[in-house]
Amino acid sequence: MSEKLQKVLANLGLGSRRGIEVWIKEGRVRVNGKTASLGDRVDAEDRIEVDDKPIRQQKVRHRHLLYNKPNNEICSRKDPEGRKSVYDRLPGLKKQRWISVGRLDYTTTGLLLFTTDGELANRLMRPSSNVDREYAVRVLGDVTVKKLQNMREGVLLEDGMAKFTDIQRAQEDDDSANQWYYVAMMEGRNREVRRLWESQGLTVSRLKRVRFGSFFIPSSVKVGQYIDLKSRDIKILYEMAGLTSVG
Repeated sequence: MSEKLQKVLANLGLGSRRGIEVWIKEGRVRVNGKTASLGDRVDAEDRIEVDDKPIRQQKVRHRHLLYNKPNNEICSRKDPEGRKSVYDRLPGLKKQRWISVGRLDYTTTGLLLFTTDGELANRLMRPSSNVDREYAVRVLGDVTVKKLQNMREGVLLEDGMAKFTDIQRAQEDDDSANQWYYVAMMEGRNREVRRLWESQGLTVSRLKRVRFGSFFIPSSVKVGQYIDLKSRDIKILYEMAGLTSVG
């Protein structure tokens, strides 16, 4: 049974479907000796090459990690400024690579999921997956009922409408200029949490992702540490993505 070329390569852990689509457009992928095109379908008998290197179409056992991201780490593999990357702390792989399920800003801490299954990562990052994210936010400024209402109902940012599906005050401390809130949202565009607060004239002084779907950071996983997900959690991860088979 044939499948789309980018899906096959993503399932082998070579990258995300979007990233592989770029490779195909750039002419880096060949099928049976011919340069591939978007929309090509392949089966187990086809010969695939990426950057002139043959790709073996064999069933891959995927790995999945939960990582507690520290402050001041980027979510890119390389950085011209030489800053530390989240990938620097992850275990090495052979013939696979880690793919982050979404990203966190340089100064944002907390929960990050990693997988070697590109199709899984792609599904989880789609807005249609309806996976909510929860953040702990320390805010500086005058947080009024009206401002909270605005962020619940939706604010037009430069890249479209954005809103929190829930906002809860974390603690009552009227004497402090900084106030903690828990907020939830269904997507994770670039700096979206910070930009929503900033749209109301408020400043986010600390930001931590505490939940992704049904996943929380276990107390045993300290900042800068990771754990391999257990089979039960892996099953939940695939169900969140709307996939029935576990790689």
